[in-house]
Amino acid sequence: MKSIGIFEDDLLQSFSRRVLTCPTRTEVTSFQLVDEFGGGEAYGGLQFEAIDREGVVYQGVLDGVGVGTVSHYSGGLVLLLSAAYVGGVKFYSYLSSRADYPLRITELQVRAENTFFANADGTRTRSNEAMAEGEEFYQVEVRDLVEHTSHLPPSVARHFPPDEHARKLMRGHGQHGVCLKPNRKTVLEVRPLRALRPILAKSHEFSLLNMYQLSLLATLSYAPFGQRPDEHPITSGLVTFPETPSSGDWFASKLNRFEETRELDAALPGAYLPLLEEVAYSARWEVVPFDPDLYPENDPALGNDQESPVRVDFLDDRGQRRATDTQAYATHSDEHLLIAIRGTNEIPADLIRDIDFAQVEFTEGKGRAHKGFYEAAVTAFRFAERYISRFHTNQQVIICGHSLGGAIALLLSEMIRRKRPGIDLQLYTFGAPRAGDATFVQSAASLTHHRIVYNNDPAPSVPATWMHKPLELTRQSLEQFKVDAILGTRKSLTSLILEPGQPYEHHGQMRHFMVLPLVEGRTSAVLWTPGCQSITEGEVCDRMLRAKDGLPERRAFVDTLFLSADHRMIRYIPGCWAALRRYQEALRERTAPVTRRELELLTGLIRPLEQQLGYRHAALSRADPYRHVQQISLQMLEEEIGRLKALLRRLQDLAHTQVDATMLYGELAGTQRLAEALERWHAHPENNRAEQLAMAPPELAPSLPDIKVVTFEQIMASLDDPFGLI
Repeated sequence: MKSIGIFEDDLLQSFSRRVLTCPTRTEVTSFQLVDEFGGGEAYGGLQFEAIDREGVVYQGVLDGVGVGTVSHYSGGLVLLLSAAYVGGVKFYSYLSSRADYPLRITELQVRAENTFFANADGTRTRSNEAMAEGEEFYQVEVRDLVEHTSHLPPSVARHFPPDEHARKLMRGHGQHGVCLKPNRKTVLEVRPLRALRPILAKSHEFSLLNMYQLSLLATLSYAPFGQRPDEHPITSGLVTFPETPSSGDWFASKLNRFEETRELDAALPGAYLPLLEEVAYSARWEVVPFDPDLYPENDPALGNDQESPVRVDFLDDRGQRRATDTQAYATHSDEHLLIAIRGTNEIPADLIRDIDFAQVEFTEGKGRAHKGFYEAAVTAFRFAERYISRFHTNQQVIICGHSLGGAIALLLSEMIRRKRPGIDLQLYTFGAPRAGDATFVQSAASLTHHRIVYNNDPAPSVPATWMHKPLELTRQSLEQFKVDAILGTRKSLTSLILEPGQPYEHHGQMRHFMVLPLVEGRTSAVLWTPGCQSITEGEVCDRMLRAKDGLPERRAFVDTLFLSADHRMIRYIPGCWAALRRYQEALRERTAPVTRRELELLTGLIRPLEQQLGYRHAALSRADPYRHVQQISLQMLEEEIGRLKALLRRLQDLAHTQVDATMLYGELAGTQRLAEALERWHAHPENNRAEQLAMAPPELAPSLPDIKVVTFEQIMASLDDPFGLI
């Protein structure tokens, strides 16, 4: 029968050191918990539990320097420190008691979170000053000494692992814990419980830090979640994340192990590392734990309704009824809750959604939205709302997405803002097409949205102006177009342009990357806010100047859209990196973020375009002034000429802008945590290339891999006659 060792008051020398004694207990085993610098003060006063080979359980308290001693029966001991956290820090108390996936936070975990690595990269030490204090020395982790480990990071390699052979001599006692040899003092070096996380600013003002960081995190949405196993029900007691790149590997594995990671996309030239800050483990970007014994939601008996991290932190509705082919991931820390939406990735499913441009009511707010994007946003909202309801504790919500994912992210953000008034939310999108009409954009004006466009990315040019009509009107116009085509007439799609209604509009503050050719084939990337469609939609403007009767060249446009290299995130990420480096250099050198040479090149590009618009305006003015199409074209050209003039003034202002740290880092500027993250980032040589104001990285010079050609006919054929014309 098992018995419990009891302290006798006359043997206690202090509350902080308790020795269990008995005349028949001839073994005396001691141990000491220390940090990586050899001190044990961090673990003083912790309650411990030890089990001997006979199954007898002993309880005690470590002294002020982390030492404990047990008098016990023959054989070794299994040491555990699983006492629950009972301190007064509200954040730990919340984690331990939250309604969904409460964490088994121990006093040992909290103590370990307040220790630090001896090696800056978090690798295990090869020596410790406390080695001389005992006969045995083991390197352990918190997960080695507690009962419940599903929320703790995976183990890392160690130079002095515990002697697992000793466990075989324990007669099956002590499934958890570290085995100690009898009649010896064992020093246990406890690995600090620290994590890395991408650092983000909370300021709603645009920051280059957030732009760069979220370009990486948005790209990560194209990777799978990477959980194994992921088929439900899962009958094993744990899940792992071996697949790279994957969002699961980032947030449930590498960063939790204090390992810097940069795996994003095999096609990405070069390696781009996020700016990472060191935090206490509980402040990490969290992926929910998996433990069928602890959490009823993980019970395999639930069958397909069983939860696991891939069901909570990841959205993939493929294979479901009325699937929208939407993927996203979510994670959260004590400061932020992040949702990243995947963009166009699969043909034809995603392309069908992209060009399903009929407008539908945005029932969560005001205005109308792109039908394909809206249906996907409804799916994403169900995922996001459930996640926010479970894990939002007044953190700032940041949503990001690229391409199709950016359009979905915009509609999703407005849904969340309407559903949860007062929520702190900001949105960053990359190459996002238009998603709503003028009423929607106006009603969502208070939503913070920073919209990034790279060079000649054509995706922000869609949906085109003729795509704003309700589906039934479009059907009628296409039927008329088909009749006209048979009769050989040239009415074409004019009625689509002239039909009354609200066209699609862009939402948010746009930042555009203008790529400029320099000497020897090098380029620079200037980030600015042109506010002019002729620049951000250069190809569209060129077609407008060449078009007859105001008709868009639809086939050439669609082919160009899906062939454009500038639409891919392997362009956006280097551009965002270059902009961050450019402003860092400008801040250090106290110069403007654009050089005189770049100013000359930009002006040289803009002046001819202004002249072309002027020539076209003059030609239209000489034509019949009462022709409706010409009146609209004149008005559009006049507005664009006015924007070009404003653009030139804005360019001159940019050349005289004095860069300050808040432009780069928001409210984090000047803080110690940012300084440490920058030091870690700049420790990598690739982030310190000697670039003249951060020219585009040389890795972009080689030609890009071939992109699969998708013609307009192939896309329309895959729609299976959406308008019922065949």
